[in-house]
Amino acid sequence: MFNGEYQYKVDEKGRVPLPPKFRRELREGMVLTRGLGEKCIAVYPAREWKRVSDKLAETPLTGAKLRRLTRLTHGSAFDASYDGQGRIKLPDALRTYAGIGDTAIVVGANARIELWSDEGWKTEQAAAEEQASQIIESGV
Repeated sequence: MFNGEYQYKVDEKGRVPLPPKFRRELREGMVLTRGLGEKCIAVYPAREWKRVSDKLAETPLTGAKLRRLTRLTHGSAFDASYDGQGRIKLPDALRTYAGIGDTAIVVGANARIELWSDEGWKTEQAAAEEQASQIIESGV
C-alpha cells in the first residue's frame, strides 16, 4: 500500500526519485501509464498492473468501447524500473500529458502511485477537499 505525498525535483534527463519506502513494492518492476480521468502519471507495481489488465480484459464493454479503453491504457503504458539511486525515467509523452516540468509531486494512492505537476496536484487537492464531505455522506 502506498501512502503519503512527496515533492521531488525532476533532473535534466527526466528522472525523478521515488520515496525509499515505495521502492520495496516496486522491486519486481512497474508500469507507468496515463492517469485515467486525471492529468497525472499512474505508476503500478507489475503485479497490480497485471491485475488491472486482467480486469480490463474481462470487462463487459461493447467491442469499440473496450478497444478504445484498451488502446488508451496500454498504448500509453511503459515498463520501468528504478536505478541505483531510486530514480525512474519519465517517458516524454507521459510527462507532457501530466504537465510535469522540473518538479513532480509523488502521491501514494493505495495500490498505485501517482505523479502530478505542482499545479495539477493543487487543483486536485482543492477539488477533493470540496467534495470530500459529499463523498463520505454518500456512503462510499
